[in-house]
Amino acid sequence: MSIVQVVVLGLVAAFFATVLRQTKPELAIPLGLVAGVLIFLNLLPELGTALGFLSQLSGRAGLDPLYLGLVVKTTGIAYLGSFGAQTCRDMGEGALADKIELATKVIIMILALPVLGGILGLVEQLLP
Repeated sequence: MSIVQVVVLGLVAAFFATVLRQTKPELAIPLGLVAGVLIFLNLLPELGTALGFLSQLSGRAGLDPLYLGLVVKTTGIAYLGSFGAQTCRDMGEGALADKIELATKVIIMILALPVLGGILGLVEQLLP
């Protein structure tokens, strides 16, 4: 999906959500969710291409596949957390959005622990 298609889909959904809010406000949020999911699903082929390229690069560089997996997981968690938080804000639930963002940060911190362990291992090897 090109950026033009993404923007057009987003603008059309936003227009209809604005119109629906005046007559049937309970349908505006599901419309936004469906549009967001459609945009995400249409981006999956591009994400697959990017992951394949990153995998090739890490293989050529001799990087441990664990690190590439962590980067991919962390990026996915950040995107999903952001999507969830923004959706909550659209629904007027700012406090819940803040909790989603906090949970996202904690999960990313936990995922980073193996990288920290690897760095500490390297420092231990360098010190006498």
